[in-house]
Amino acid sequence: MLESVLIANRGEIACRIIRTAKRLGIRTIAVYSQADADALFVRMADEAHPIGPPPARESYLQIEKIIDVAKRSGAASIHPGYGFLSERAEFAEACQKNGIVFIGPPPASIRAMGLKDAAKALVQKAGVPVVPGYHGTKQEPDFLRQKAYEIGYPVLIKAVAGGGGKGMRRVDKAADFDAALESAQREAQSAFGDPRVLVEKYILSPRHVEIQVFADKHGNVVHLFERDCSLQRRHQKVIEEAPAPGMTPEMRAIMGNAAVEAARAVGYVGAGTIEFIADGREGLRPDRFYFMEMNTRLQVEHPVTESITGLDLVELQFRVASGEPLPFVQGDLTIEGHAVEARLYAEDPEKDFLPSTGKLWALEFPASEGIRVDAGVEAGDEVTPFYDPMIAKVIARGATRDEALDRLAAALAETIVAGPKTNVAFLKSLCDAKEFRAGQFDTGFIDRNLQTLGAVPQKADAEAMRLGALHIVEGLFEDHHRKEFVRTNGAVLSPWATDDGFQMVGSRTVGLPLVVDGERIEATLLWPEPPGSSTDVTVRLADGASSYEEDYLVADPQRFADTDDGVIVLTKGRQTRIALFDPFAVDLEHMDAGSAVKAPMHGKLIAVFVKPGDVVEKGQRLAIVEAMKMEHPLVAPLAGEIAEVLAEEGAQVAEGARLISLKVDE
Repeated sequence: MLESVLIANRGEIACRIIRTAKRLGIRTIAVYSQADADALFVRMADEAHPIGPPPARESYLQIEKIIDVAKRSGAASIHPGYGFLSERAEFAEACQKNGIVFIGPPPASIRAMGLKDAAKALVQKAGVPVVPGYHGTKQEPDFLRQKAYEIGYPVLIKAVAGGGGKGMRRVDKAADFDAALESAQREAQSAFGDPRVLVEKYILSPRHVEIQVFADKHGNVVHLFERDCSLQRRHQKVIEEAPAPGMTPEMRAIMGNAAVEAARAVGYVGAGTIEFIADGREGLRPDRFYFMEMNTRLQVEHPVTESITGLDLVELQFRVASGEPLPFVQGDLTIEGHAVEARLYAEDPEKDFLPSTGKLWALEFPASEGIRVDAGVEAGDEVTPFYDPMIAKVIARGATRDEALDRLAAALAETIVAGPKTNVAFLKSLCDAKEFRAGQFDTGFIDRNLQTLGAVPQKADAEAMRLGALHIVEGLFEDHHRKEFVRTNGAVLSPWATDDGFQMVGSRTVGLPLVVDGERIEATLLWPEPPGSSTDVTVRLADGASSYEEDYLVADPQRFADTDDGVIVLTKGRQTRIALFDPFAVDLEHMDAGSAVKAPMHGKLIAVFVKPGDVVEKGQRLAIVEAMKMEHPLVAPLAGEIAEVLAEEGAQVAEGARLISLKVDE
């Protein structure tokens, strides 16, 4: 067994690798960027070393820096995790050159399968069907546009390198092709250092089914059955499960054999995944599936395979890298039960899944039967804008698919996350969706059902607002909060005070100015008549009133997470952030009449398409902000003339910062 391992990654997967390594007695070495100096994986490792600034291209993508740390720390091996350098052949070569074991396939295998165009050509020669499309080397926009026309819309533009939905765009009509191509190439260059793309026919009613393969250095290759990853958003997997619903033994044998032969063809070693797209209009059929790509690394969704096979895939990676043969043959492997994984992201489904950042004021997961949680953060940690917004993976196992989904839905309902907005309520809605439960879904299921799944703007939660206001009222009776309230509002909390408009009859009232999810809300404190204890105080909002009851707060404390300026109320996975309004904190610089285009989150301004004096239409694309490894286009909120461009391409921008302002005709 290897004596030590450097994990060339971060977050959840780094924590996952460290746990298995420590169980095997392997010394763990972490590398981290400045943004991750206090991260959980850094705290978990036996030792940790800084490698650069927050942007991945200056830290986690720096091969020389990582190899240098490995040599200085005496690392016997490097585990690349997934993403970053995990599928870079030059990284595997650098490890070999320096006498460090790379826990992954040989560089030649990565090159053969790491580029989608080469991989498709390779497996096609082996008789594996591939999706119709252009997989050649020519990259001129005019040529690719012509190929898209010949293939027939809709088409899919895909980055030649990498995965995870980066550099991938569906195009439904020719008029949108150029912008989609430009965006896909730019995102591919940023994520993988390679802007090349291929163009394929978009399969209607597609099911995304992948086969987990494993190979050792002695010529043994097996498959560990399939995973269904069809529930996707923006080509990013959201929920994965194993085995695939509707999979027949015949189909499994054919797909599994194709995957094994593909791995053999490139002399594969270690864990890998062969991804297929299946035309699901008439169920999974042996004559309607196509090779998409091979991921020459461990997959994010590997826990569902572990759950149905009883294997630890990271342990197998260590053992294979140490030269040990696989401890089983294909006939020894069986499927037991069903497993489903949900990816818990820091994103806001009500705002088109916009990534969210900030401090995790609360983070709790249930310790329930059949539930596993792989997390890379703890309460008090920060979700930064520099990396993937995943908070955790919640995995449920059951004897049947329904039992696994029931357990996952229950676990998500009990999960507490406060701070960045999350998709926890959306995930639970997916688990409960009737069509998904019935196995009637494909990769377009989420986009077709956004309204039903709650992934659209929702009305403010009035009950959460009242409860949050009442929770703040409780704090106002503590000295610190009372002083803050008086300083902010000039109010005195005595019902007999005269400086707020003394009255002789009726309930005494004091104004309670609040900020709810960034919006000003006026509330009123109603004092009892005659005056009594604080527990008799009522808070009235515009749509009603609610009484503060101390017993309720004590009985259900998980519904509240205190922040540095207020409280977050949790209701069925939704968050409502409430704070006292502070007039001294108003950002006068960024006040406007709605004619400004602001940064939706912290990130990098990678493209600006307009200049002062340009006339634009409502919805026209003005700029692009890159954050959390994804591009986010900014569009004109209304028609008008560009007045100012307030930031330059390449600049780091803060959430809410004005980037472009428009002149609007009165």
